[in-house]
Amino acid sequence: MPASATKSLRVAVLADSDTRWKWGALTAKRLIPNETDGSGVRLDGYLLRGRATPTARQLQEVGVHADSLREVTAVEFLREMDQQEYDILVLSLVGGGTQAMLHGLRSTWAGREKRPVVVTGYVGVVYEKLADGLLLRHGADLVLANSRQDAERFRAVYDGVGVDSSSVTEVALPFLGGAPYEGEHDPYTVVFAAQPSVPDSRKDRTYLLNRLIEHARRHPEREVLLKLRSKPGEHTTHIEELPYQKLVQGRDVPANFRLVYGHMGEVLDRTDLLVTMSSTAALESLHRRIPTVVLTDLGIREALGNHHFVGSGCLASWDQLDAGHRPVPDAEWVSRQGVAAGGTPAGGGTYEQAFDAGRERIAKLLARPGGLPPLNPYYTPETASGYLPGILARHHLGPDGVPLPGAPAADKAPGPVRQIVRRAARGAYRHGVQRVAPVIRRMGEL
Repeated sequence: MPASATKSLRVAVLADSDTRWKWGALTAKRLIPNETDGSGVRLDGYLLRGRATPTARQLQEVGVHADSLREVTAVEFLREMDQQEYDILVLSLVGGGTQAMLHGLRSTWAGREKRPVVVTGYVGVVYEKLADGLLLRHGADLVLANSRQDAERFRAVYDGVGVDSSSVTEVALPFLGGAPYEGEHDPYTVVFAAQPSVPDSRKDRTYLLNRLIEHARRHPEREVLLKLRSKPGEHTTHIEELPYQKLVQGRDVPANFRLVYGHMGEVLDRTDLLVTMSSTAALESLHRRIPTVVLTDLGIREALGNHHFVGSGCLASWDQLDAGHRPVPDAEWVSRQGVAAGGTPAGGGTYEQAFDAGRERIAKLLARPGGLPPLNPYYTPETASGYLPGILARHHLGPDGVPLPGAPAADKAPGPVRQIVRRAARGAYRHGVQRVAPVIRRMGEL
């Protein structure tokens, strides 16, 4: 009898950053089949050790909890999947990590009668590496698309290379929600949602900071907030070499300008105007009908990601905002993004119904007679002999997905000393990215 029929499910999520943990855990909770009331569901979280492994503070800020949560290497995770029996596994990783786990799991589960339903997808707006990222995710039972537009693009890529596209499943971003915007607050609050790597140059980031501070000076009656993703030394999904905290140090800023951290949803509760370059926060804001602006000051360019918002009605400049411009989003564009700004997401129905197709597909797979077939990624040693081995080797896996000899912790769980060394090494890496690398780059420009 499938787990969904007994109202008992075991779900695992493997994530490699704070944002992906948030996406993966919330996605897992939203995809629990309707036959399950949720009371018998166990969610175990695994954090893939690397440069972006979230800190305790970041996890607390995300606010998504699990029954258990621990750090693992890729090899440790595969060993755990060999010993545990889950019904659903969500891989919330970068494309290369997902591909490595698909091959590792295929090897780990070889000959097993029953394996979990494997789910993967994207944490937000897909504006770069569409084909690369999708093909690295191919082989999962469900490849989630956060909107109608993404679902169409995903299927076109898979069909275009001649592989099965039935895994593409349209849902929505799992963290949309909150009360709809009902009018201006006192004081009127402008929030700039910062991104770790967009833009990436000191000149462009300083420009955005200057314009935000100038906007606060021009409008002393407004509260102007710079919403930050991480504190110095912490990493998110993307590397941040030039955090705004460093750029603002020593600056003379007006009293109505502040830096803020915290859960994005809580910040949006008091937001009257959300400004960003291309952050997924724009979709969260649009979902709640908050006036939202995607900046054009640095151009509309693929490298910035704001090209994704062409047709949205949200593109505007700081000059326009200083003059009082309030954007009006295009209803059709918003609908195609899986955002329920008009009350219904793409395809009609409520926001919650956007996950019905995923729930139904998982329920059918859980009930499949004889269990599920082996995972079947598009990339194999035959189709990508010059690409796949390097991806697998980064996670200490051979071309067949089996851990390489001498792989870290391949045969035993990490002890206290190893855990301390890992934390120290990760801290040194983060210090190098944010302190040493920019200095070396500047010396190279002399």
